[in-house]
Amino acid sequence: MTLAAPQPKPGILEIDPYVPGESSLPAGIKPIKLSSNETPFGPSPKAVEAYRAADAALERYPDGAATKLREAIARRYGLNPARIICGAGSDELLTMLAHAYLGEGDEAIYTQHGFLLYRIIILANGATPVVAPETGLRTDIDAILNRVTERTKMVFLANPNNPTGTYVSFDEIRSLRAQLPPHVLLVLDAAYAEYVRRNDYEAGIELVATTHNTVMTRTFSKIHGLAGLRIGWAYCPEAVADVLNRIRGPFNLSVPSLLAGAAAIEDSAHEEMSVAHNEHWLAWLTGEIAALGLKVTPSVANFILVHFPNEGARTANEADRYLKQRGIIVRKVASYGLPDCLRITIGSVDDNRAVAAALTDFMAGSA
Repeated sequence: MTLAAPQPKPGILEIDPYVPGESSLPAGIKPIKLSSNETPFGPSPKAVEAYRAADAALERYPDGAATKLREAIARRYGLNPARIICGAGSDELLTMLAHAYLGEGDEAIYTQHGFLLYRIIILANGATPVVAPETGLRTDIDAILNRVTERTKMVFLANPNNPTGTYVSFDEIRSLRAQLPPHVLLVLDAAYAEYVRRNDYEAGIELVATTHNTVMTRTFSKIHGLAGLRIGWAYCPEAVADVLNRIRGPFNLSVPSLLAGAAAIEDSAHEEMSVAHNEHWLAWLTGEIAALGLKVTPSVANFILVHFPNEGARTANEADRYLKQRGIIVRKVASYGLPDCLRITIGSVDDNRAVAAALTDFMAGSA
């Protein structure tokens, strides 16, 4: 007798598992890791101190309401803490939003080169992913609106976008929100917001404050240097916050995460130092690589997208191979539909100089 195996929900088996950036090289090679958009400075010393102090009560459950962390975030940005939800990275919050608002027969829209997680969580909840083309590797608001149907329930929009580094202005986001049907939840993924220095950019706080159908997610994994602790937060309308609190795990953040996160968000000097470093070296590395004859997509985040020839000896795959030989790990982005590109994180001074020198040698034929 043949027994039927348990079957997952519709959509699960259509998912290609997420593959993170590489982090190691063969034994004996100490890598320069520029593949995951991590800060070269690590976390705030105040966050490290708070983390170390957490060992005094590890036998106790954490505060399930993340009260001190939410209050620290609220003080920093002038928000209502009751509308802040914390999670194990912004990816848990995005997953919870999809779980709460998407089901079989629904559709959710994301852009052509948007974060791969969007497709995963849409399919995982039985909904249909709908891809809106980008224009010049930039979000096209009209393309999103043209794909809205009566089945559309959510729009995911990374701003700035990863892996392109491009952004759309607040006026464009506001226009998108105004033209979306009221029942469609607009999710603004602002993981790289702290790095943006453009007068026409706004991460999403104003729209969340003034509409009932917009959510903004943020993370401590990038500029705050706490990727290993998995801390994210979302600013939501009251009704959405209530929904997420009903379905989230009761203790979804650890004691060390709660303490380190609250300390990190209050250390504005550490953040400002990181922003100043990134602003200088983003421009420097962009200029150095462009001078080699390679196109670099203009970025407002802490990484650049570099375009290589699609054939011959100077392809993205060959560049990636050569960089690894020099001990440098960057991110191949073929899975994002960009097979001729590499994404390179802005690292330390030495890291940035090393990758520029390596690419100079590669393009000169020293491979």
